[in-house]
Amino acid sequence: MNNTIQTINDNTGMVVLDLTTTDNGFEFAQSISTALSSAEAELSDLEEKISETEETVKALTPECDKTDYILSASSGALCGIMDIFLVGKPGESPIGDLTDKWFAERTKSFAKLCKWDSSDDDSLKAAIKHLEKKFKIPYDQSVGGSIFHELINLTPDNHHFKSLGHNPTILGLFFSILNQFTNTSSFVSEGELITLNNAEGKFELEGHNIPSKLFCGFVNWLGHLISDVSGASSSKGRGMGIPSPIWSWTNDVIAIKRKIGIPASEFDKTTNELALQIFKEGYDTRFQTAQAIPVFINEMIVRVFYSVRRTIRYFTVTPKDNRSFKSMWKACEPFSNATVKRMLTVAHGTFCLVDIGDATIRGFATGGGYFNVAEFFMRLNIVGVGRFTISLYGEVKRGVKKSDAKENIYFFKREKLIIENYIEGLRCLSEVYDDRLLLTFIDDLKSSDAYKQAFEKSALLAAKRNVPEKDILRTKSDIDNYFRRGTGNG
Repeated sequence: MNNTIQTINDNTGMVVLDLTTTDNGFEFAQSISTALSSAEAELSDLEEKISETEETVKALTPECDKTDYILSASSGALCGIMDIFLVGKPGESPIGDLTDKWFAERTKSFAKLCKWDSSDDDSLKAAIKHLEKKFKIPYDQSVGGSIFHELINLTPDNHHFKSLGHNPTILGLFFSILNQFTNTSSFVSEGELITLNNAEGKFELEGHNIPSKLFCGFVNWLGHLISDVSGASSSKGRGMGIPSPIWSWTNDVIAIKRKIGIPASEFDKTTNELALQIFKEGYDTRFQTAQAIPVFINEMIVRVFYSVRRTIRYFTVTPKDNRSFKSMWKACEPFSNATVKRMLTVAHGTFCLVDIGDATIRGFATGGGYFNVAEFFMRLNIVGVGRFTISLYGEVKRGVKKSDAKENIYFFKREKLIIENYIEGLRCLSEVYDDRLLLTFIDDLKSSDAYKQAFEKSALLAAKRNVPEKDILRTKSDIDNYFRRGTGNG
């Protein structure tokens, strides 16, 4: 433990410089110059800290001008209009039709990788049928009958949602592997977690040990999800895909609560029922991918706006001889600076404002005097809301860091002022107590020819140290008398 005490008191003649306590005792600075050098080093270190912290504040401060804000808001509004007319809701989505076709082609491509022979029939249903046989699982019941109808009300248009193994989430993977190990099926229905034993009598998970079985279980889960992403082989029309990852959390919450013995709340049941309702209307992973497209375009437009404007500015204000790719990239890099992040917050906020406004109007327009919650959430772009939430979180986080940095600068500057005052005091003392040459009297005493100069220096030194005039020893005889008196008294 080290503590430093610095005391200056001209009235009492006391000067204590850099008194440092250690475990073994005390240490003092040897001279004013030593204390001054130490204080100046501390001041230099403090100025470096202030400079670094000011750079941090600058990096956290967005430098958006009016044009940046206008371009960001315009991009958000444009993409919001795109979401309204080109994404809309399931069944009325031009972009959704494109994503359906894209997923269908990816399913067929994956089937070919899994040795599907498309020479006889290259239809999507044939590819799905091949994958269903290739990645067989025990929880693929889709026909409502007997116990499935009584307990679960299982139908072809809801079994992908109610079956936890069909959910593209971490919990969905857990229940898929659990069901494959135990030959069971797990469902969430009306706020309850229901598990049926011996779901598929002939099913047996491949693998000769636990690690190999876990790997096979994961491969089965992933392969079966890909086979179902565009509907089942028996589907008519578009088919029921797999639930969207975002809305699958309503199943996860209920399953976790029931596993630990907590009953599902009314809110859990209501949101789960709403998620099932919009899933049956076609709100699946394919449609949520369609919702992500205008959000992605909004993101790219803003970053391009930022980069292009800064590139033009760079070539305008930077002399030709000073240009380099590194400096240009630093000036227009559109990823990790506070300015482009603020522009993205404005763009995604505008997008959500347009999207939520449209969804609200449609909810009232189709509610027949009431607010149609299902219509609202089918048209609400959850991906856009999520992206805007991330931007807001970033703004708050940067604001907190900036506030902390400013507070540090305030305390650093106060400490700097104290040290500067201390240094100024030391410099004043060094002028009054400039005794470096006077202290050489010890060396002068070693030479018998210089004892007179030594006495003069010692006397002058004593005077500077505020020794009373009557006690100053100015001559050799004064010193001899002093020691004689001391001997006689002893």
